[in-house]
Amino acid sequence: MQRYFIPAEQFLEDHVIVAGEDARHIAKVMRGRSGDKIIVSDGVSREALAALDTIEQDHVTATIVELLEMTSEPHVQVTIAQSLPKGDKMETVMQKCTEIGAAGFIPFLSERTVVQYDAKKEGKRLERWRKIVKEAAEQSHRNRIPEISAPMTWKELLASFAGYDLICYCYEKEQGRQLRDVIQPLAGPWASADKPRVLLVVGPEGGFTEAESLEAEQAGAQSTGLGRRILRAETAGMAALACILYETGEMGGI
Repeated sequence: MQRYFIPAEQFLEDHVIVAGEDARHIAKVMRGRSGDKIIVSDGVSREALAALDTIEQDHVTATIVELLEMTSEPHVQVTIAQSLPKGDKMETVMQKCTEIGAAGFIPFLSERTVVQYDAKKEGKRLERWRKIVKEAAEQSHRNRIPEISAPMTWKELLASFAGYDLICYCYEKEQGRQLRDVIQPLAGPWASADKPRVLLVVGPEGGFTEAESLEAEQAGAQSTGLGRRILRAETAGMAALACILYETGEMGGI
């Protein structure tokens, strides 16, 4: 069944309004008819099964049939901080990590970031990323759309560490401490906590410098290895996120 996220003001007492591209998708792609069922969510606190009433190219109304429980979100909120990779790899990271269960994304620039960042294109890029994440959240039946931060500098990212309960950064030179060691508190003392916030930091294609690694640890992060193999920059976040959610029981662990 098709799912759509709509602004809170379009989620009314007994009906909902779907507008813009989503309305066109219902009318043209899905060829919706009166009585067809869809699921709508305001992405915050309300989700409902609704039956289509009026269908126009840019405006669809639907009657709320049943309010639904919002139970799809992981107990652990994992934000992916990803050093901007080349090409469209960031889009892949955001799409796949949204499907897996990421709570948000922070693109950042580090010393070995290859991408030439253009602040003038930031608005269009953020708009495209948010569209990709929204569609991935709908496809994977998420209750919320992950948040996407504007790109940060390395220093800005370090300053943000204070807002998280646990920060781990993937470091290929880490030989002793593995991801399971770092996230053990999430499966133990924090298992009953109110949605612990985790920041997972992933470096660029060339990895972190030793100076960056030291700065991250001084700011409160813990370095972690991801096994004996070296993962690509766009793969590391997906693998680590899946491991965290598994170890905390969100994908069949513990």
